[in-house]
Amino acid sequence: MKDYIVRGTAAGDQIRAFAIRSRELVQTAHERHKTSPIASAALGRSLSAALMMGAMMKGEDDELTLQFLADGPLGNITVTADSRGHAKGFVGNTDVYLPARTDGHLDVGSAVGGGILRVIKDLGLKEPYVGTVDIQTGEIAEDLTYYFAASEQVPSAAGLGVLVGRDENILAAGGFILQLMPNTEDAVIDLLEQNLSRIPDVTEMLASGRRPEDMLDQALAGLEPEMMGTLPAAFRCDCCRDKVERTLISLSNRELREMIDEGKTIEVKCQFCGRAYHFTSEELREIRDSARAD
Repeated sequence: MKDYIVRGTAAGDQIRAFAIRSRELVQTAHERHKTSPIASAALGRSLSAALMMGAMMKGEDDELTLQFLADGPLGNITVTADSRGHAKGFVGNTDVYLPARTDGHLDVGSAVGGGILRVIKDLGLKEPYVGTVDIQTGEIAEDLTYYFAASEQVPSAAGLGVLVGRDENILAAGGFILQLMPNTEDAVIDLLEQNLSRIPDVTEMLASGRRPEDMLDQALAGLEPEMMGTLPAAFRCDCCRDKVERTLISLSNRELREMIDEGKTIEVKCQFCGRAYHFTSEELREIRDSARAD
């Protein structure tokens, strides 16, 4: 089954809902970055959340970035998503291993640590929207729930999960985000809270074969959920050799000259996807000369 996002509403449009299946794209991120299980979980949850938040945006060229600027062993987490179901991301330290929590789950909160969650939305305006809140638990879902309430004033509930196998490959990944619209009735809020207190863990639901639609049906039981459409989701990076060349051009003349004088082929890796680009000393010389000509 391919990855996808589903959009929905409930209680006569008093609730808007999003859910995602993201196993394949989180597996791609794991393979690109060679992440440990706990790094896969943190990055995978962040990618899933960013994709659902991207699906909330209206413009075709809109983009958002989530940054967990944290002091835990994972270092910073950065993910970027657009409104078309594409995301990319990376974690500062991919090789983190910590003891499991007492309930057997990966201790993502300790791996992320404390710090700041920054959300940057590029909506095609003169300046991007930037919202910043303190990281609450480092478990990603709780931090985003707090962000929505504190920064966007939208009461929300988020559930995110990544199930990692013994061979460190991804068995299941996904989640949901539910948001209350203005003037939501108290009875609707009460029923939603009851539902959320009873539903299984996200990874448990995904591992049992439930689809994103099934997760929303369970979370919104009794609230007349209506599915409004789906959007394919994928890990996709827009890096290319031309962009890397422009980065090299931005280096100082001294730095470029030193690389050229060494006479070796250099490797430049994209942080977001791990793709490697190689440049010989002759190619570096051509890049330098081209920049001078311009």
